[in-house]
Amino acid sequence: MKKLIFIFVMLCMFSCGDYIDKPKNLIEPEPMAEILADLALADQAIMIYQNKNLEAGTRFVLKSHKVKSEDFIESFKYYVVKDKMKDIAEEAKKIVVKKDPKADQYIKNKLKNNPMPPALSR
Repeated sequence: MKKLIFIFVMLCMFSCGDYIDKPKNLIEPEPMAEILADLALADQAIMIYQNKNLEAGTRFVLKSHKVKSEDFIESFKYYVVKDKMKDIAEEAKKIVVKKDPKADQYIKNKLKNNPMPPALSR
C-alpha cells in the first residue's frame, strides 16, 4: 500500500511539468532586456515630468521596439514562471548603466540604503 501511494505521489509530481505554455510571439531574452531598460528609463522620465502620462511612454517604448502589448505581457509572464526574468533584468540593468553611467552609482546607493533586494532578485 505504501509503495502504491509513493508511486501515485511521484506520478503526480512529474506529470505537471509546465505551468505555462510558450507564447506564440515570445520575445527573445535580448530584446526583452532592451525593452525593460527602455521602460525603466521612461519611468524615470515620468518621475521628472510628473504631469506626463506613463501609459503614453510605455506605448511609445513598445511601439519603438515593434512589440504588441499582449506579446510583451505574455512573454513577461512566461519568463517569470520559467524563472528566467532575473537574468533578463540583470541584462536590462547593464543596458541602463551603459546608456547612463550615473545610474550605476544611483543603483548602488539604493541597494546600500535598502539591503533587501526586490522580490524579483531573490
